[in-house]
Amino acid sequence: MPLNNAPSFLVSFKKKKKTFGLRKKEKNGIWRCSFDVCYFLLFLSWRDLYGDFSAGGFQVDPLIEQVTDGHDGAEPPLLTAEHRFSLFKKRFKKSYVSQEEHGYRFKVFQYNLRRAARHQKLDPSATHGVTQFSDLTPGEFRKAYLGLRRLRLPKDATEAPILPIDNLPEDFDWREKGAVSPVKNQGSCGSCWSFSTTGALEGANFLATGKLVSLSEQQLVDCDHECDPEEKGSCDSGCNGGLMNSAFEYTLKAGGLLREEDYPYTGTDRGTCKFDKTKIAAKVANFSVVSLDEDQIAANLVKNGPLAVAINAVYMQTYIGGISCPYICSKRLDHGVLLVGYGSAGYAPVRMKEKPYWIIKNSWGQNWGENGFYKICRGRNICGVDSMVSTVAAVNTDSQ
Repeated sequence: MPLNNAPSFLVSFKKKKKTFGLRKKEKNGIWRCSFDVCYFLLFLSWRDLYGDFSAGGFQVDPLIEQVTDGHDGAEPPLLTAEHRFSLFKKRFKKSYVSQEEHGYRFKVFQYNLRRAARHQKLDPSATHGVTQFSDLTPGEFRKAYLGLRRLRLPKDATEAPILPIDNLPEDFDWREKGAVSPVKNQGSCGSCWSFSTTGALEGANFLATGKLVSLSEQQLVDCDHECDPEEKGSCDSGCNGGLMNSAFEYTLKAGGLLREEDYPYTGTDRGTCKFDKTKIAAKVANFSVVSLDEDQIAANLVKNGPLAVAINAVYMQTYIGGISCPYICSKRLDHGVLLVGYGSAGYAPVRMKEKPYWIIKNSWGQNWGENGFYKICRGRNICGVDSMVSTVAAVNTDSQ
């Protein structure tokens, strides 16, 4: 397909022509592109002509529309930058200690408006815009809200057995079956790994006992210092990061996790370990790694409950809702989350068809994303979501 009038954002990527499926210029001066890329560019042209859309029927507030609506990464014209920043501060109750800090955060906010608009172009089946993180640099965001400590699983990790994939349901959601606790908030602490761990064990404990019990992330933050013997200095480290499999190992050795109410979350790692073995509410029987196969991931999810997974969170800082299906996303894992279900029909306008997706429970509170949840495309290991998946089984403590 000819590509003479490429959108301006694509021109900025001309040094990465292979990434976008562009071929060499032919004698007649026409650029040509692959099928998917041409559909992508046709969609952008359609969007520029007829305006934005709300992904999957997701309602977008006017401020978000003004930020992301068809501006190709440029400054939106409908509101002044100062007015948008004022609305942001009011909405998310932001305040700054000095005028100098205020000025700096305003500049970061302006940068993130442009970044959200770029994300919208690269991930058009989702909606991107202003979030509670819009005054943070990418580095500050990673340090405060991510926290996956290692990029690989231990070599000696136990692999989950291969499960039959016949007769898997077309759609599945553990929230509807009572195995998922309400969305929690890790605060400004890189403890995502602990929330992924507790979420998986809460689901496993529900399957073992029939009861949903909210478990303590703070116990893991304070008490879990499990290390990978093959990687020096790679240990679970509270707000400085950790790994879900290491946390399962700690829980197995310690005897279990306490209830949230018995060891409440504080969002800091400056306290001492207050683990009380007499108050254990859930115990790990075993845990294992699921293969890099989406059918096996789905089968393990259906049989064993919510799964601890890792993901690259670059698009999550600006995510508002819809099905995230970006054309470009690193598979460098930096965030621990919980896989709770999947769907078969998330509309992806770029490909002009329905796309299956995973349902992810995050730990940034219910005001982020779709009431605290994230939807991401299935099928191509988008953002590394299939690369590090673990399942855990719980002991039936009621029978002891």
